[in-house]
Amino acid sequence: MLLLLSCFLQNYYQNKLRLALIGQSLFGQEVYTNLRKQGHKVVGVFTVPDRDGKADPLAVAAEKDGTPVFKFPRWRVKGKPIPEVVEAYKAVGAELNVMPFCSQFIPMNVIDHPAHGSIIYHPSILPLHRGASAINWTLIQGDKKAGFSIFWADDGLDTGPILLQRECPVEPNDTVDSLYNRFLFPEGIKAMVNFAQPAEAIHNWIRGHDKVPGAWTVIDGQTVTLYGSSMLGSSVPAGQPLEIEGASQAGVVTKNGLVLYGSDSKALMVKNLQYEDGKMISAAKYFSSGDTARVELTDDEKKIAEEIRDIWKGILSNVAAIEETTDFFKSGAASMDVVRLVEEIKQKCAGLQLQNEDVYMATTFQDFIQMFVRRLRGEDQEEEMVIDYATKDVNNMTVKMPWQCFINGKFEDAENGKTADTINPADGSVICKVAYASVGDVDRAVAAAKEAFEVEAWRRSCRFISIYTTIIYFEDKDYSGAVYTLALKTHVGMSIQTFRYFAGWCDKIQGKTIPINQARPNRNLTFTKKEPLGVCAIVIPWNYPLMMLAWKSAACLAAGNTLVLKPAQVRTHTPAQVTTDSVIDFIPAGGMVGQRMSDHPDIRKLGFTGSTPIGKQIMKSCALSNLKKVSLELGGKSPLIIFSDCDMDKAVRMGMSSVFFNKGENCIAAGRLFVEESIHDEYIRRVVEEIKKMKVGDPLHRSTDHGPQNHKAHMDKLVEYCEVGVKEGATLVYGGKQVDRPGFFMEPTLFTDVEDHMFIAKEESFGPIMVVSKFKDGDIDGVLSRANDTEFGLASGVFTRDINKAMYVSERLDAGTVFVNTYNKTDVASPFGGFKQSGFGKDLGEDALNEYLRTKAVTVEY
Repeated sequence: MLLLLSCFLQNYYQNKLRLALIGQSLFGQEVYTNLRKQGHKVVGVFTVPDRDGKADPLAVAAEKDGTPVFKFPRWRVKGKPIPEVVEAYKAVGAELNVMPFCSQFIPMNVIDHPAHGSIIYHPSILPLHRGASAINWTLIQGDKKAGFSIFWADDGLDTGPILLQRECPVEPNDTVDSLYNRFLFPEGIKAMVNFAQPAEAIHNWIRGHDKVPGAWTVIDGQTVTLYGSSMLGSSVPAGQPLEIEGASQAGVVTKNGLVLYGSDSKALMVKNLQYEDGKMISAAKYFSSGDTARVELTDDEKKIAEEIRDIWKGILSNVAAIEETTDFFKSGAASMDVVRLVEEIKQKCAGLQLQNEDVYMATTFQDFIQMFVRRLRGEDQEEEMVIDYATKDVNNMTVKMPWQCFINGKFEDAENGKTADTINPADGSVICKVAYASVGDVDRAVAAAKEAFEVEAWRRSCRFISIYTTIIYFEDKDYSGAVYTLALKTHVGMSIQTFRYFAGWCDKIQGKTIPINQARPNRNLTFTKKEPLGVCAIVIPWNYPLMMLAWKSAACLAAGNTLVLKPAQVRTHTPAQVTTDSVIDFIPAGGMVGQRMSDHPDIRKLGFTGSTPIGKQIMKSCALSNLKKVSLELGGKSPLIIFSDCDMDKAVRMGMSSVFFNKGENCIAAGRLFVEESIHDEYIRRVVEEIKKMKVGDPLHRSTDHGPQNHKAHMDKLVEYCEVGVKEGATLVYGGKQVDRPGFFMEPTLFTDVEDHMFIAKEESFGPIMVVSKFKDGDIDGVLSRANDTEFGLASGVFTRDINKAMYVSERLDAGTVFVNTYNKTDVASPFGGFKQSGFGKDLGEDALNEYLRTKAVTVEY
């Protein structure tokens, strides 16, 4: 709106003007700065006298530029203009007055004196609200629109003709400060909260007076001002009751703030409280704020305290000496001084986590030093999380595995007390018992995630930090059966890369501005906003438990959602994530956990990786429950076409990787290889040679190539799959059996002479079974038809030295990913997802964010 004011003056008056600026505050300072940037000459600034030895921000800026500044305490005495004040004003020779909305204090002979009169800027859509508290009343009344007006002053002072108006929507949790960022920062009136009204009205009243100078109530006989209000949904967190004078229902002090109730029994939450002496505390610490004993400073800490005293003195130059009881704000400090104090201390103490809010919480020097020292010592950090680990000694290290549910920021047993065994696939032994969750655990986790989502700070500002500070507990490299080096590079390495990649997206999610042409009159602004969905659920498969968690949850969190995670039942101990924001809840698999997630009315999105039949059931349940958004990454039967003009060494090496990578437990594994007839026999011979070199054994040994299958049921299924292939007439060239040793080890297997009608040609094995068919030399379209003759479309591949052939084939392969002269090359920046019955929706890349966002269109007529 400052820009509008400046542009109005520039457009309305063709020549630059000599302006007199009458006003005060940071906003007045910004008006002054912008007008000078437009080339206007400010011939005089008329503002308020210094307060506690500190000049008003407008005066500071003008004096710095050498602009004449007049600090009149008043313009009138007993209703009559003060002659010397008026004469001083007239002497500057202004052609136009630019004034704030409080023009009633200015005499009319000043208003009318310039050749062009006076224009006034006002924080309201006139004539709705007038006066000093217009922006407050916009919030207090629950208006859906806020605005800004520029108008002529006339005999009524603030009732002259309107020259320009602009509007904007009022967001549900807007405050005076957030509206100021678009309009103006007014002076307000302090008003007591009336609890005999709905919660939304109380919320509007509090946010409408936020910091200017605040709405108050009485708690335990003391006047307390309330700051930082936000509406709560249906779930109210547990806490300690607190009687509020005039309220029919006691408030609740929770870990997130003070919950207050309206007459409609709906709830709002207040973040901070301020006492009459100016001391501000976090509402969450109401019952513990005075319990902390004072700490004795060490000699080194005393030296730092004196250095901080010098910083205070440099800021509070009007104070003779900084005493222990010197109050930062009562000594005249303003918000810019808070920023300076924090930055100077951070510069002196590198790495110290100090926020502007900390200054408001410890306003006297002695309290500030106490807070600073505790922060320096690390005593103010969150209390350490209690985790009951299961441990195992492997590879000269002790691996610690959380085994409980993680709900609302705490590890705890399943509601029913049940546990289940997690089996080591390398030898069949029990690794540990894990919590076996129930429907009740899902409901508690969703309620906690919903509460976390409703905390505005998470959605708007903390996503970047939370993703980077997420603690990932993983034993995936040891116990999912993946060999150590593969798990270290891929399972763990790509998980870290994924979180880093999506952390970078947090502050880059944005909408568009759209010209609309059909609406009349055509004075419209249409823009879109990308918003988080709310509580999301993610169901993780057993083959890549950590990496699939990262692929889905990083995008989900970056978009601003909270989430509930369910791992596969056979690999339930592997991924557990913890954040201090409690935005992630982890539910070890139980009998009905997945179904409850699909049915839960408070979950707005479910992301699933698994089989096609289960995906179909999930999609049906999600539709019938609350039409929640779904993304599905399902089964595959990915074709790999190898032409005779390929690089044979690379085609053999990558062809084997396309099948045997991660023991074949790979959603994009090449389910069927098509090899051109002229090189078929040579290709098979070389593959057999390489299979014989593979070392099958303990996945913890660095030299192991092929580890165990994930669990016994899957092992048995793979043996049955091979038996069906032999029965149908395919040639078993190598393998086909379970390795004769403890654990669930399947021999690397190779089938040839596979016909299109056979079971193994159509169905996914999800194991280390290479299925090879030949095709006639030069029959490109024929092999493409066979490759696409499947209901799956997750991935595909082609090997050829002919770039024209490669591009032709890649365009016609009906799959979400096509690899050319490579395979399994996924990257965090590249979208991943399938076609047809391989599912829909994308993981990774910018596309993944859209799976966890919704688009809102806003049209404003001006």
